[in-house]
Amino acid sequence: MLISDVDAQEYNEYYRRYTSKLAPDKTILGAFEEGKKEVMTFFKSIPSNRLTYRYEEGKWSIKEVLQHLIDTERVFSHRAFRIGRGDTTPLAGFDQTIYIEPSGADDKSIDQLLEEFEVGRKASLNLLGSFTSVDLCQLGTASGWPLSARAAACVIPGHDIWHMDIIKERYL
Repeated sequence: MLISDVDAQEYNEYYRRYTSKLAPDKTILGAFEEGKKEVMTFFKSIPSNRLTYRYEEGKWSIKEVLQHLIDTERVFSHRAFRIGRGDTTPLAGFDQTIYIEPSGADDKSIDQLLEEFEVGRKASLNLLGSFTSVDLCQLGTASGWPLSARAAACVIPGHDIWHMDIIKERYL
């Protein structure tokens, strides 16, 4: 299934900032595979003395941004799973800011964080690969808005690109 197959009515307008980062002619699984390589290469290339850098007081460090990518993938994969399996129970939003401090991201090595990312991405790929096109088109509700399983999936690699762009702009 192509990224361009996802209709803007399948998700909250807010997520367009992420989905618009994806090439429309890519498949969803292709975006996940390519995104995995890009994230791994990008974070490995950052000098170790920059990994706990914060461009402004109160902002996340680069390690914390990577942890945020990991946590967000978990949340959106869970949403895709539940919606794709036909669960119509409205799904709550999540407060990304409360996840960072207890994660201990700055105390983890970059290798630990990248392994955590890689394991999560493999699980997401496995899940998405198990879905039929009908499963991916299932529609549910998350954070009070319609969300399809395929739109939930597309948010993940687009969100990664969004944050890597911010790191390039503000951190490096």
